[in-house]
Amino acid sequence: MPEVVLRKRALIIEEIFHEGGPPAAVPLRRGAAMAVIKNPFAGRYVEEIAHFMKDLEPLGLEMARHLLAALGGDAKAIQGYGKGAIVGSAGEIEHGALWHAPGGYAMREVLGGAKAIVPSTKKVGAPGTRLDVPVTHIDASYVRSHFDAMEVGITDAPRADELLFVLVMTTGARVHNRAGGLAAADIKAGDGLR
Repeated sequence: MPEVVLRKRALIIEEIFHEGGPPAAVPLRRGAAMAVIKNPFAGRYVEEIAHFMKDLEPLGLEMARHLLAALGGDAKAIQGYGKGAIVGSAGEIEHGALWHAPGGYAMREVLGGAKAIVPSTKKVGAPGTRLDVPVTHIDASYVRSHFDAMEVGITDAPRADELLFVLVMTTGARVHNRAGGLAAADIKAGDGLR
């Protein structure tokens, strides 16, 4: 099994006070944890790659714990999440797909069993490529007030033979959300949808 070789990590925390309307009583906080690792499959086609997801699990947990701590450490305060990957140019989009399970399950575990699927995005790109990571409510994907995205990237990553993995968490709905739909307070089913 390939070893996970970490080159660097980065953390971004935003506090959003308003979006042109009145200041929020409590600012929305959102954060992204990023890790840049060597892509063990870069430069060649490898048929069997799924085993690398197991190797990525400790990285996912470390990133999720680090991000939660940066957002205050209270899992109950987190209301939204998402994940993503940027694959360096010597890799393929499927290498980014290996982040789905380790990134998603790590956040669910750290947050105490969140129910909704963790939205995701991935792309192949050069150093400095930006990625819009989608965000939804942690317990019900149809909570419209929490539909959001956070743009992330690292100036010198990913290099051609690297992968950049991202986890995003938020503490609430978009500031000034007024699009209607299912409210977080009305979540009932526990099926991750409504």
